[in-house]
Amino acid sequence: MTTPIAAEDVLAGLRQIVGARNVLTDPSDMAPYLEDWRGYSKGTALAVVLPGSTGEVASLARLAAEHGRSLVPQGGNTSLCQGSVPPEGGDGIVVALRRMASIREIDKPSGVMLVDAGATLSSVHAAAADVERRVPINLGSEGTAQIGGLLSTNAGGTSALRFGPMRELVCGIEVVLPDGRVFSDLRALRKDNTGYDLRNLFVGAEGTLGIVTAAALRMHPMLRASGHAWIGLADLEAAVTVLTGLQDRFDTAVQAAELLSASQVDLVLNHIPRTRHPLETRTEWSLLVELGSSDAGADLQGPLEEWLAERFEDGTVTDAFVAQSEAQGGDIWHVRHSVSEANKIHGHSLSHDVAVRPSLVPRMIEACREGVQAVYPGANILIVSHIGDGNVHFIVHFTHAEWGAFDDPKAVTDEVMRIVHDQVEALGGTFSAEHGIGRKLKDELARRADPVRLELMRAIRGVIDPNRRMNPGTIL
Repeated sequence: MTTPIAAEDVLAGLRQIVGARNVLTDPSDMAPYLEDWRGYSKGTALAVVLPGSTGEVASLARLAAEHGRSLVPQGGNTSLCQGSVPPEGGDGIVVALRRMASIREIDKPSGVMLVDAGATLSSVHAAAADVERRVPINLGSEGTAQIGGLLSTNAGGTSALRFGPMRELVCGIEVVLPDGRVFSDLRALRKDNTGYDLRNLFVGAEGTLGIVTAAALRMHPMLRASGHAWIGLADLEAAVTVLTGLQDRFDTAVQAAELLSASQVDLVLNHIPRTRHPLETRTEWSLLVELGSSDAGADLQGPLEEWLAERFEDGTVTDAFVAQSEAQGGDIWHVRHSVSEANKIHGHSLSHDVAVRPSLVPRMIEACREGVQAVYPGANILIVSHIGDGNVHFIVHFTHAEWGAFDDPKAVTDEVMRIVHDQVEALGGTFSAEHGIGRKLKDELARRADPVRLELMRAIRGVIDPNRRMNPGTIL
């Protein structure tokens, strides 16, 4: 049973656990933790707490449970679904894990790295590279995105085509439960059939079942040969044809394939320094491709050029640039990883993280475009698609002035979301592919999810967090 307690007494308890300097209460100190990075969602909290160990997180959870305070776990705060900041009017505790950033262990023969949840993706990449290994998840926000947040949202990124999202890269997890107990499954065994797979309950749970404090990640061999290309497509349908052909020819060497609309590329080139279009002609659709092999002697660039020459002949490809160096390859991917920043600078994005089967991606894009522009003909449609896994970021974009002119922005947001999600649902797709549910999509989940799925999810949460104190208002 919880006991009412004055805020000052709760703060005193927090300071005793983590030290006074790690309990933030000044509004200016708290501000970066209370607003999502795009500025679309702001919340309130009693305090922001910066624990330094799993033990401190467990003590925080016990204190919060004893006194009925909610907890909002936060990683790098790069969420796009408003699940990493507290709700408006809330008086809970934000638990930011950035001090917990250690690389605990690297076991190269086993292909395993144990890391604290606050470790950034870039630090994980660097640690793996030191032992000539890699953890294949790649995002534009890798300098700030933290492992705990990536697990909690089951993040994907450009490498998901080859290696899958975070769920497939995790082989162990440590979680502080709402009552302060610690569930530890960091043995990182390849085979372990001792009952239910509890680990995966917490991957994608967005902090609603507990606070991820550590993880065991799978490492893979370094890429020692590569090939990068920017391919101009004859039309949208050619994206599927070209990707299928690449996979037929290069099989598992295909590491990433990203479909970009010309409208999206234009915004990046206009707003992000040191970006350029590698093609001589502007094409409405571009496919960015990375090939890679752990064999240093593998020749990927030459065969890629030969294969593309054949595509010129059959008309599916109208122009192409094959990188002649890793630096040129980096320039290609710099454009791709700059889209979120460019969009934020230019205006307001109604971004939809949807997925269908890869073969249906062109049909879905066109159906959604037609539906939205029938109501908002001036909307700029931006497309960024991890086409190999069917994930499309369908972005309906307005300049800041256009967005400010709407009398009811929320009504516009809701109408556009309904149009897009209706089309995706009609094609057997999902309205949430890799960004999670957060608070942004919880009503969509209630409206569109299978009732049996919702019943099971509510039952699981009821057992683990019966008082709904973990990240309230998120998912359910």
